[in-house]
Amino acid sequence: MSRSTPPKAAAAGKTRKPAATSAPKSAPRAKPAKSTAGTGAATTAPAPVTASTATPANPTAPSVVNSAETVVLGPILRKKELIDRVVERSGIKKKDAKPVVEAMLAELGEALAENRELVLPPFGKFKIKREKTMPNGRAMVVKVRQSAPSQAKLPDAAE
Repeated sequence: MSRSTPPKAAAAGKTRKPAATSAPKSAPRAKPAKSTAGTGAATTAPAPVTASTATPANPTAPSVVNSAETVVLGPILRKKELIDRVVERSGIKKKDAKPVVEAMLAELGEALAENRELVLPPFGKFKIKREKTMPNGRAMVVKVRQSAPSQAKLPDAAE
């Protein structure tokens, strides 16, 4: 007994596609040379198209000159850690800081839901560029612009 599909896929009515062994679909295939044994005409197969021999469809298309710098992401800042940092920086008690931070985050979330532009120095300027409605919420592309950090450090309220 030969199996063409795994047992789980066969039970679900799904079939397995054979593995692709040819060139990618985007690259055109070279046609095989025709046999001209009886005609006396010699033909040659066309050269296969490769990335180095292909010409762009629009040679006058604009190209990117300046590339953005690669950003190395740091650790994720969660709400709990944000509250702890606010407590440390401000010197107030955690029970007093938590409702303030939660209210601020709720207001920021509502402002984004209303498609408002946020201008919050020194945090930055936030502008929604694109959005997509999804079953469990919205996905947004947000442009963030921050001014260069100043040399003077902000004074702590605890001092």
